[in-house]
Amino acid sequence: EKGVSGAAPITHFDAEKFKTKFACEVKNYDWTQHFDRKEVRKYDLFTQYALIAATQAVEDSGLDLEKEDLEQIGVIWSSGIGGLKTFFDECLGYAAGDGTPRFSPFFIPRMIADIAAGYISIKYGFMGPNYCTVSACASSNHGLIDSFNAIRFGVADVMVAGGSEAAVNEPSVGGFNSMQALSTRNDDPVHASRPFDKDRDGFVIGEGAGALILE
Repeated sequence: EKGVSGAAPITHFDAEKFKTKFACEVKNYDWTQHFDRKEVRKYDLFTQYALIAATQAVEDSGLDLEKEDLEQIGVIWSSGIGGLKTFFDECLGYAAGDGTPRFSPFFIPRMIADIAAGYISIKYGFMGPNYCTVSACASSNHGLIDSFNAIRFGVADVMVAGGSEAAVNEPSVGGFNSMQALSTRNDDPVHASRPFDKDRDGFVIGEGAGALILE
């Protein structure tokens, strides 16, 4: 909003031993402003971001849902990796145990990338097309294209299109570091994201969500 880079030292975990020690995290996020404790147990962070962004988009659109045909409103929500943090935490819990399979019943629903689209539709009662596009960094672009085509071909009248990511965590940063894909400009993180620059040394990982209403 103010043209200031969001890149800063990682706070979600101790990144001291990682090659990349910074990311674009959502600052000052407080889930209690959006969900109750019972709800939030069901949601990975990427789904929380998705629900918040989709809600803002629906409210901002001015759609009168009481007058809309909910069967003609769909959701295509995108995520490159879904609930990676949930997956990681469950695996750590299992590895620390005695081999007895004690997994949360929310494990799979929290983890899968298409769950966000489902929860958005459940919240509003949308019954149109509902799925997730997963194609790495192009995921949300593909979701927008599919949403446009859903309207173009008469499959839906209105589409909620967006994407969310919450992968500032150990396996994500560590994995991309192993690929030499992330910037390691730890001494100057605010200038690390520089696509097409001759001095670019990788991308800057971030988190967040965005949503559009197409009609």
